[in-house]
Amino acid sequence: MTQNYKRIAKNTLFLYFRMIVIMAVSFYTIRVVLDTLGVTDFGLYNLVASFVVIMAFLNNTLTSGTQRFLTFEIGKNDLVKLKQTFSTALLIHIALALLILIIGETIGLWFLYEKMNIPLDRFDAAFWAYQFAVFSTMVTVMQVPYNALIIAHERMHIFAYISILEAGLKLLIVYLLLLSSYDKLVTYAILMFFVSVFIAFIYRTYVLKNYQESHFEFSFDKGIVKSMMHFSGWNIFGTLGSLLSAQGINIILNIFFGPIAVAARAISMQVSGGLSQFVNGFQQAVTPQITKLYASNQLEEMNKLLYQNSKYAFLLLWFLALPVLMQTEYILNLWLVEVPQNATVFCQIIIVHGLISSLNRPYVMAIHATGNMKQTNVTAGVILILVLPISYILLDNGFSIITPLIIYMIATVLCFIIELYYLKKWINVSVISLFKNTLFPVAMIAILSIIPLYSMMDLYENSFIKFLFVTFFSMAIVFALSYLIALNREEKTKLKTMIKIKLRGK
Repeated sequence: MTQNYKRIAKNTLFLYFRMIVIMAVSFYTIRVVLDTLGVTDFGLYNLVASFVVIMAFLNNTLTSGTQRFLTFEIGKNDLVKLKQTFSTALLIHIALALLILIIGETIGLWFLYEKMNIPLDRFDAAFWAYQFAVFSTMVTVMQVPYNALIIAHERMHIFAYISILEAGLKLLIVYLLLLSSYDKLVTYAILMFFVSVFIAFIYRTYVLKNYQESHFEFSFDKGIVKSMMHFSGWNIFGTLGSLLSAQGINIILNIFFGPIAVAARAISMQVSGGLSQFVNGFQQAVTPQITKLYASNQLEEMNKLLYQNSKYAFLLLWFLALPVLMQTEYILNLWLVEVPQNATVFCQIIIVHGLISSLNRPYVMAIHATGNMKQTNVTAGVILILVLPISYILLDNGFSIITPLIIYMIATVLCFIIELYYLKKWINVSVISLFKNTLFPVAMIAILSIIPLYSMMDLYENSFIKFLFVTFFSMAIVFALSYLIALNREEKTKLKTMIKIKLRGK
C-alpha cells in the first residue's frame, strides 16, 4: 500500500511539473503572440476559434462515451468486439468532422459575414483564420478515438510527453511568426493548424504501432452506435449549455464591443485557467473514490469526501488566486507588452467564477457517479443557454461590458443549487453540513485574508518588491487561516503526522 502511495505521489509530482512547463510556455507564447498580432488580430483569432468550438460541441459529449466503451471491451479482453468498437467510433467521428465542415462552410460563413463585428481591412485575414480553425477542429475530432484508446490502456505518460512536445512546437510558432513577412494572423492560423496535424500524426503513429485493435476495418455496428448515443445523450444538454455560455460570450462581446473585448476575455481566461489547472488535477484524482464509495453504498463517507474535496479545492485555488486578485493590473502589465482594455476586471471576475466552480465540481462528479444525468443536465443546460439571450438583451439596453460574465457567474451558482437539490434526494447531501464544513470556513478565510491585504495595498507604490511581498504575505496568511479555521482536529492530526514522517525521511 505504501508503495502505491509513493507511486501516486511521484506521478502527481510529474504531472504538476508537466503543467508548470506547459503553463510557462503558454504564458510566454501568449505574451509574444499578442504583441506580434496586436490586440485586434488576437481578439479575431480567439473569436473565430470560439465559434468553431461551439460547432463541435457534440464531440465533447461523444468523447467520454468513446473512452468508456473502449475501456469496457479491453476489460472483457474481447479483441474482435474491441476492433468493432474502435472502427465504429472512428466512423462516427469522421462523420462528425464532415458535419462540422458542412456547418462551418454554410451557417458558419453566413454568421461570420453577417453578424460578426470585424474591421473591413481585416476581414480577409479573419476569413482565412476561420477556415484553418475549422480544419484544425476537424483534425481534433477525428483524433478522439485514438486518444481514447491511449486513455483506455492507461498510458497517461504518452500524453505528458506529447503535450510537452506540443508546447515546444508552439514556442517554434512564436519564432516563425516573428520572422514571417506575410499577414501575421493568417500565418498564426496556418501554423497552429500544422501543429494540430503533426500532433495527431504522432498520436496515431503510436497507437497504430502498439494497439492491434486500432487498425481500421469498415465496421458500423448499430448496437454500438445506439449504446454510445444513449450513454452520451443526456450530457448533450449540459455540454451545450456550458459551451454556449462559455464560448458564446466571446461572440456577444464581439457584437457589442468588437475584437478588443474578445482579446481581453481571452487573456483573462488564460490567467484563470492557469490557476485552475492545479485544482482540476487534484479534483480529478478524487473522482474514482467518489464513484467507488457510491457503488459500495457508503453514502456517509461519500458525502464527507465531497465536503472535504470542495473545501480543499477552494482553499488551494484561493492560496494561488488571492495575490493575483490583489495585483491583477500590475501582473498583466508585467506579463504583457500591451494590456487589452478591460482585461483587469475580466480577470478578477473570471477568477471569482473559478473559485465558485471549485466548490461545485465535486458535486458534479457525484452526479456522474449516480448515473442520474437527465434532470440535472437538462435543467443546468437550459439555465446556461439562457446566459446568452439575457446578456444580449441587457447589453442592448446599455448595461456594462462585464454583464455577460456576471450573468454567467449567477447561472453557475443557480446550477450548483439545483445540483444540491437533486443530490439531497439521491445521496442525502446535507446543505447544513455543506455550510458548516465547507462554505462557512472558506468564507471566513476569504474575508479575514482580504482585509489586511486590502488595507496595505495603498501604502506602497507598485513595484516588483511589493509584488513579491504581497504574494508571500497573502500565501502565508491563507495557509495560517486554513490551518486554524478550515481543518478539524482529525485533519490537523493527519497533517502533523505527514509532516513528521517527511522530516524523518520515512
